[in-house]
Amino acid sequence: MQVIVHLGAHRCATTSFQDYLRFNAPALFEQSLEVWGPDRTRHGLFHGILPVPSVMPAANGAKRAKGRLKMRLDQSRAAGAQQVLISDENMIGSVRENLRLGGLYDGIGERLARFHEAFDGTVSVLAINLRSLESYWTSALTYAVARGHRVPAGGQLDRLIESHRSWRDVLTDIACSMPGVEIRVLPFETFGGRPELQLELLTGIKGPRENARLRHAASPRLEELRAMMATSAARALPEGEGRWRPFDEVQTAALRECYADDLMWLAAGADGLSQIRLMNDPDKQAAGDNPLQNDLTRGRPHDEDRRLAGSG
Repeated sequence: MQVIVHLGAHRCATTSFQDYLRFNAPALFEQSLEVWGPDRTRHGLFHGILPVPSVMPAANGAKRAKGRLKMRLDQSRAAGAQQVLISDENMIGSVRENLRLGGLYDGIGERLARFHEAFDGTVSVLAINLRSLESYWTSALTYAVARGHRVPAGGQLDRLIESHRSWRDVLTDIACSMPGVEIRVLPFETFGGRPELQLELLTGIKGPRENARLRHAASPRLEELRAMMATSAARALPEGEGRWRPFDEVQTAALRECYADDLMWLAAGADGLSQIRLMNDPDKQAAGDNPLQNDLTRGRPHDEDRRLAGSG
């Protein structure tokens, strides 16, 4: 039985993907795919994998968690599942921790090493979503402010801009902590609103179209954000409507350049980390070495032909 783990990340349409899986779980099980979402993983299934204050030694908690996971996977296998897809973005950290530390998932290596041990090497595929950094941090800040945090000042924004940690570092940490596991990278810009395509690329199963275009946990717009805040706190937000954009043009350009470097690094082979695989849009056909020439193709050769035809 194949075990596939989808890590998210946060603010990358992960909740929409999980709800899509949950709504279509009966149809997917008919194709021998069982889905474990947060409704299962956050009710004690992972308890003990990550250390928490407890009267019981941490080693005992990890051992019990390992046995619990093995028992649940054995039950799924006995029920006829040929694949188990587990999706929970909290496995890699939290948005709050990212904002507090001013970086992307600083503890992801240690966290996933503990999960790798708990799953006892049964995970064969790991999936993670990336998102352009200015878009990711904007969504994370909007998420935080909507839940009562203060509107960030210039110092906090500068920390995010100056952080030397990018998705490249996150992926390198994952590869080191999960040896032998294939890591499939799905950029949010391509797959964020297409959960059925993500499912197909992870499992090989043709994803149902039902509930495939529902959006959940979307960032509130400025007018919605003000309505959630106290009047005094809302004054720190800019005027107008639409999406809140906390970064100026220079900061936005710097974050976009960093993300472009990460994608180029992935496309160039990820420094030899062969287990990392950038997933491309299968519906987008790349141009061949010799693109088709037709009447709609205009340029310098076209202009030269016209001049030659009219000479003499």
